[in-house]
Amino acid sequence: MRCPFCANEDTQVKDSRPTEDNSAIRRRRSCNGCGARFTTFERVQLRELTVLKTSGKKVPFERDKLERSVTMAIRKRPVEEEQVERMISGIVRQLESMGESEIPSETIGKLIMEGLEQLDKVAYVRFASVYKNFREASDFEDFVSELADHEKQ
Repeated sequence: MRCPFCANEDTQVKDSRPTEDNSAIRRRRSCNGCGARFTTFERVQLRELTVLKTSGKKVPFERDKLERSVTMAIRKRPVEEEQVERMISGIVRQLESMGESEIPSETIGKLIMEGLEQLDKVAYVRFASVYKNFREASDFEDFVSELADHEKQ
């Protein structure tokens, strides 16, 4: 494993343990070149996934991009990192188990929306504002009133 700080390829595993949900192995490493310490994660990948964008363009699925989107939505919210990791791992498992190698971006967005709705309502609205392309304050008002109506049922 290459050191992210100095690019030295001589690194050493200091500690390995499963993540809380047993979906990955967390490894603490140290670089023999610069002495820096860093963490890597080893996960099972069932199949190569491709995202089919609404424009028709196909791009490789990137778990990191999914994590960044969710992290932006939950920024400064009282959500534990483990909860987010479980949600993301669950979404990835769902995508891999669909049996399709090409996944429409809308499907990924819907799964994120479902996960965030259960995790944190504010993060859910934040993500929805980007996903549904809100243009005006009235878009937020409409969405939040629909959410409130849904919760009353």
